[in-house]
Amino acid sequence: MKDFKSLQALITLMDDPDELVYAHVKDRLLEFGPDAVQLLESSWEEKDYGILFQSRIETLIHEIQFAECKRQLNSWYHGSTKNLLRGATIIAKYQYPGLDQKQIYDFIERICRDCWLELNPNMTAFESIRIINKVFFGQYGFSGNSRNYNSPLNSFINTVIETRKGNPLSLSILYSLVAQELKLPIYGVNLPNHFVLAYMDNNGVNQFISNGNEYGVLFYINAFSRGSVLQKDDIIQFLSSIQVAPQDIHFQPCSNSDIIRRMLTNLIASFQQNGNSEKVNELIELRSLLV
Repeated sequence: MKDFKSLQALITLMDDPDELVYAHVKDRLLEFGPDAVQLLESSWEEKDYGILFQSRIETLIHEIQFAECKRQLNSWYHGSTKNLLRGATIIAKYQYPGLDQKQIYDFIERICRDCWLELNPNMTAFESIRIINKVFFGQYGFSGNSRNYNSPLNSFINTVIETRKGNPLSLSILYSLVAQELKLPIYGVNLPNHFVLAYMDNNGVNQFISNGNEYGVLFYINAFSRGSVLQKDDIIQFLSSIQVAPQDIHFQPCSNSDIIRRMLTNLIASFQQNGNSEKVNELIELRSLLV
């Protein structure tokens, strides 16, 4: 903790009725960043300074946490790796700042271990997918949340893990993270109004198939529909049903940046439906960092 005594002294001035004094105190506390949050929270819980103090503390904590979320997302986007799980966790911490990301990492590792116990190197791509589907959807009970499709809870990776329900994007993220950890070449495909996965043809199987996929994809996987397998014609038919002309981006993997941007877009739509304009504006600000 940086300059603990100065921090404590500033917090005692949080309920000063003079707005100029408060503005100065607020700016100073913002400079402390996340280091100030724990002490601010304990001051709120332990001392009764009144409603003004509590309101200001609550606002300040949120501003500090939001600023930290922006910093982490900006760092992630401009980093060299753009780890998908890290990106999804940063977005989850926007809503759940105290999130224990180790629990998420450990949970995914547990699914990977359970899949690995049943996989073997001689299995075909289809056989491997059947094993992952058995574990992911059967053993762990993940499913598409059709009843509350637009709920924000379907987009935060921690709540998807807790409820075992998600939207096409969040389920695809978890599914692909498990698959990639198991060295299976499965990546997201950014379809309009939907999101699927592509099992890439890393072994050149398509060259032996008369109607092989020119995008280097063996087949597609619909994680929202319990891992059902799709072919290119199915994607074309889906695009036709929503009156969208097929483009290359609809048949090949997208970047992790595209996935996290899509996650933020989903959340913006969810909170717009809820009428939460404050969160909508903040999420738009987060999305603007990914350009």
